[in-house]
Amino acid sequence: MRKIGFVGVFDKTDLILCISKILIKSQQRVLFIDGTSVQKTEYVVPSIIPTRSYITTYQDIDIAVGFENYDKVIQYIGVEEEANLDYDFIFVDVDDYEGFEDFDLYSFDLLYYITSFDAYSLNKGIEILRFLETPVRMEKLFFSKEMFKEEEEYFNYLALGVKVEWDDNRLYFPLENGDQAALIENQRLENIKLKNLSNIFKENVSFMVNEIDPSLGSKNIKNIMKDL
Repeated sequence: MRKIGFVGVFDKTDLILCISKILIKSQQRVLFIDGTSVQKTEYVVPSIIPTRSYITTYQDIDIAVGFENYDKVIQYIGVEEEANLDYDFIFVDVDDYEGFEDFDLYSFDLLYYITSFDAYSLNKGIEILRFLETPVRMEKLFFSKEMFKEEEEYFNYLALGVKVEWDDNRLYFPLENGDQAALIENQRLENIKLKNLSNIFKENVSFMVNEIDPSLGSKNIKNIMKDL
């Protein structure tokens, strides 16, 4: 079982759902834990469970909503320890340091840091990193209208002194190229489809899935994506 963390205040829900769907199609079991303060999945993912915290299934992806920490999720599932969880991958989305700490992202196998370049996403996201007590390794995902060199330089300036070892890989997702409209349509239709997303979005998702599960191979990932 591999645990993957998604860190930052920029909205990551639809990206995580796309990645999860590809892994589900490859016969993997995925648990997506929304550990954010805004709990967007409560409103995006259909559910008939009227409780404060619950796990629901959407497009064969198990999604946990409203849990304070990782241990609460394990207790809800009804197993005594993490080793007994029947999942191949666990994804956790956090948007503050409390979430990072409560779900112990320090111990995760892979961490992605996601931001756009508006002042809130930049400054609030960096705030999470400034509280880190132990060095961690992360990979950058940038969402920007046009990815200028100056934008990344400004991000690096803001991130000076944080306890993060940045991976050499970094991914750029263009804004305002139709992807948002396609993702909103997915939400309206209560489905996860990739066909209307831009080529660069799909290429980045393929790259991430290959990092998360190298055993799949690029060819299998692309074949799965064609069916979506």
